[in-house]
Amino acid sequence: MEVLVGFGGRVPLSRRESKKRYFNIRAHRASFKVEEENDDPFFQAAIQRASLRLRESHSPGNSILYTYAYPFLPLHITHFQHACALMDPLLVDPYVGCLLPSNSLEDMDQQLHPYCLATKFIDDKLLETMQSTDGLKQVVLLTDGLDTRPYRLNWPTSTLLFDICPEKVFRRAVKKLQAHEAYPNGTAVDDIEAGAKIPRGCMSFHVPSESFDIENILRSKGFSGTRPSIWAFQGLPVVNLASFKDILSLASNLAMKGCLFLGELPGWMAETEVGDQSATLKWLDDLFMSYGFRVKIIEYDEVARNLGKNSAKRASGVGTSILFVAEHLRFSDDQMETWRTEFQRIEEEGDEEGFEEL
Repeated sequence: MEVLVGFGGRVPLSRRESKKRYFNIRAHRASFKVEEENDDPFFQAAIQRASLRLRESHSPGNSILYTYAYPFLPLHITHFQHACALMDPLLVDPYVGCLLPSNSLEDMDQQLHPYCLATKFIDDKLLETMQSTDGLKQVVLLTDGLDTRPYRLNWPTSTLLFDICPEKVFRRAVKKLQAHEAYPNGTAVDDIEAGAKIPRGCMSFHVPSESFDIENILRSKGFSGTRPSIWAFQGLPVVNLASFKDILSLASNLAMKGCLFLGELPGWMAETEVGDQSATLKWLDDLFMSYGFRVKIIEYDEVARNLGKNSAKRASGVGTSILFVAEHLRFSDDQMETWRTEFQRIEEEGDEEGFEEL
């Protein structure tokens, strides 16, 4: 029997209508054949991150809390509202279900995970920066191939999305996403088109992370170093510090002065002892500054507090990754080339005028 993945696990499709008002995702059966990828640790990590987004999307919401808290509302409305804030999902990914096996919600821990805090922070920072920065229409996403940001975020019109991720994982994900069906409340199955879509007026370009010359591939697909951009790193496989330095070099060469580079680094990358915050900050500052970036570490607890979450009890394991925002302080290669060309033109015009006077 075909099933619907919803609150509390799997239920028969005959009960779908009663579940629609709580959640509007129809997860397909048997998506990726995970067992075929057991030898690929990067793919397994991508599956784990996607599972965390699915779990957070299905976390209990106000409707369930209301059922149990209603008798006490007159006396405890403030506590009820605080509890609702604690239990509302940080994010809703309406497409991630089709990328995972249909039993992905079974036996899942309901504690808030730091990855979900980081994902919410990056989502919000991307959209807020785009809304507040004139001319910012270029977004570079460095991902694991299962990231759904191009589809699930409300990008401004004319946004160009450049998704740098593993080719094999991306191709599999695209096939599943194109066949995915999302059902808004009150919409019959036969009344909606299938397939995840990029927001109207935007364009998305895939760049294989295995490519030899990513910089020129980005340029060939329309990226311009003379226009503002924002870069987000979350999930892209890196095998060592040298791999991440290549990414920093890429961003430094292409991003205009003032552009932001944000994301989440694996904790093992830091060449410091675990828990030594000051040493980690110095290491990170030296690393980013060597490529022209001024970096700031973002505390997971701070993100949780800003979102009304009790991070001290729920965001366990925050030391395993580093959340950061960095501002580029150098001019891009394209900016430098433009100014060199203009300076040369001015010099040549000056020489010609001086020759005419003689």
